[in-house]
Amino acid sequence: MAENPTPQHILEQSEQLCTAQELAGIIGKMAQDIAKTLSDQCPVVLCVMNGAVIFTGHLLPQLNFPLHFSYVHGTRYHETTQGGELDWKVAPPDDLKDRVVLVLDDVLDEGWTLAAIRERVMKNGARAFYSAVLVDKVIARDKPLQADFAGITLPDRYIFGFGMDIHGMWRNLPTIYALKQ
Repeated sequence: MAENPTPQHILEQSEQLCTAQELAGIIGKMAQDIAKTLSDQCPVVLCVMNGAVIFTGHLLPQLNFPLHFSYVHGTRYHETTQGGELDWKVAPPDDLKDRVVLVLDDVLDEGWTLAAIRERVMKNGARAFYSAVLVDKVIARDKPLQADFAGITLPDRYIFGFGMDIHGMWRNLPTIYALKQ
């Protein structure tokens, strides 16, 4: 790929992996699975910004039970395609004593961000931690945790769309794309 590709060039050099209709079905199934486990828990639901905002926006209206909602913002990518050191922009809330927490994230690749969120949530007194990820990537390394609820499993490629970005762009796509290999 070119050193400074245009947004349109990025899209043209990518392939769609998951349609909007497929995503709607995946998220509907996830909502049912989450409800079976958490509908009587009144969980604190935390959206991992920015990537999980579209996933969260589609999932929350389908969770037909009481919950509290907030967000966390930790980033490792800083608009690049390689993860680095975790930078907390908004850490998990301090007031989680005896609460059940469900964290919604866009993608579980190496798992370091989600593991750091879990560590902080539990340190802040949560009784239980659950995670739901739209995409669980198949990678060649062990992950520090597995998601309790995963929508779709995809290969270890750079994906974007449906909240996930590439060079800070294309979060707004209604589908999931991957760079061609």
